[in-house]
Amino acid sequence: MTVGSQADVDRLKEIGQIVAIALQEMKRQAAPGMTTKELDEIGGRILASYGAVSAPQKAFQFPGYTCISVNHEVAHGIPGDRKLKAGDLVNIDVCAEKDGYVADTGHSFQLPPYDERLTRLCEYTHQTMMKVIGSLKAGVKINEIGRMIQEEARRGGYSVVSDLCSHGVGRAVHEWPQIQPIYNKRDQRRLREGLVITIEPFLSTGAEEVVLHQDGWTLSTPDRSYVAQHEHTIIITKDKPIILTVA
Repeated sequence: MTVGSQADVDRLKEIGQIVAIALQEMKRQAAPGMTTKELDEIGGRILASYGAVSAPQKAFQFPGYTCISVNHEVAHGIPGDRKLKAGDLVNIDVCAEKDGYVADTGHSFQLPPYDERLTRLCEYTHQTMMKVIGSLKAGVKINEIGRMIQEEARRGGYSVVSDLCSHGVGRAVHEWPQIQPIYNKRDQRRLREGLVITIEPFLSTGAEEVVLHQDGWTLSTPDRSYVAQHEHTIIITKDKPIILTVA
């Protein structure tokens, strides 16, 4: 969507804060021995307490309030009976709607004991996301997002998962524009003031594409490499973007 009023901004900030709170609390409570369903239910209760609903559940009948992916899973992991273990790489993606406004956020982290390689992957992916966000404003070519993600990944010694994209958001889970995470010189589209988008790099220790599980949702690496993802929802302005998904 493109914001048309201060009321739009205020509502987007509200739902952005809600998903950020849910994600932070889920991360805080995540522990070995907990099932991913138990972790998901924490997120569901938080969303409900603020009058929000899971947007993927509402729009796509996703079988959970949030997406929880573990280790070689990359995205859209279905919460279930799987128990978290010490040292697991966990990704939580929270996308929710309130009063017709949608925000989306994601975060990868490791349960202790920490593996330095996975810690660096998570931290470097977060740094990449923030570097990209900090460089965006109205008029910038959309393909610059892919170029920056690709360059930062290469600089860090990582691959880019090329079939998972950033995207427009605000009134629905996925809106215009779809934003490729690799450079496409033919893409001449430009960011415009008020546009609401996600920035969500997926950086990998190996795979550049993901495969779909038989459950029809979960995406994982075909080579058992690891992937980290971080995601913010932002509003493009004439200057620095407004980051919505902060608590």
